Amino acid sequence: MRKWLVVVNQAAGRKAIRLEHVQEALSAASVDADMVVPGSRAETEEALKTAAAEGRTHFVLVGGDGTVNLGVNVLLNLDLGEPPTIGILPAGAGCDLLRTFGLPQELGAAAKHLTTGDTYTIDVVTLEGSWGRRYFVNVAQVGVGAAAAETAPKITRKLGVFRYPLAFAVRLPRFPKANVTVTTERRTYESEALAVIMANAQFFAGGWNVAPKATLVDGVLDIQIINASKAQAPAIVPKLIKGTHLLDPSVRRFTAAEFKIETEPTWPLEADGDLVGNTTVSGRVVPAAIHLKI
Repeated sequence: MRKWLVVVNQAAGRKAIRLEHVQEALSAASVDADMVVPGSRAETEEALKTAAAEGRTHFVLVGGDGTVNLGVNVLLNLDLGEPPTIGILPAGAGCDLLRTFGLPQELGAAAKHLTTGDTYTIDVVTLEGSWGRRYFVNVAQVGVGAAAAETAPKITRKLGVFRYPLAFAVRLPRFPKANVTVTTERRTYESEALAVIMANAQFFAGGWNVAPKATLVDGVLDIQIINASKAQAPAIVPKLIKGTHLLDPSVRRFTAAEFKIETEPTWPLEADGDLVGNTTVSGRVVPAAIHLKI
């Protein structure tokens, strides 16, 4: 087993991560690791780049989906000779990516998985627009859900997983529906809509089962166009949480390896919980891009 570089994002979650808890979890599981605690996003990027330049290939990211997104974007832009191996120790409100694999959301239990020989080679997705290019691993979306992701960080962190649904309720009344065109490698879909969801994995927003049929190893995205009215939207939210919304007539689901989304008017785009930019956005699946430690 190679030595892990453990990168701690102390800004994840409602409270700062207690480093002694991370150290205790790693020690209890007998994980061979070096730990770094960057003080900013830029320092996190530099730590990962330096480690990769030194020949390291195994990285543990301590935080949530945003932390994983940052790590993946840094590592995959380095043109490494082989896919990096990434482990995740969930912190704060947890990590939705891990829910797809049924992995523990508790620090100590998750650390034990770092000592096994099991990895899962998973796809990631590139997004491109006027704002540039970036990767995502879990879920991205345009529309009212992305607007909620923009507003959620402005709400007190004490509310934890309740920040996103509250932000959704705040943004929905004035959010403009759009004429949406989704072009894939097989066909074009046109519809008036409130949101388009692009799911590589199954869960987001602190446990919402948004894409129960998604898998990270099939080379395609699970894409959903939500064309509910604003009056209907609140009734769909409980279905999105439970994963039963695919039967709703306002949801159109399909899969694609490549896509382009155009909207009129322009909509915001978020990926793995971070606001990225605005539509138009193009994307494609990058198969077998990373080894996820499970």
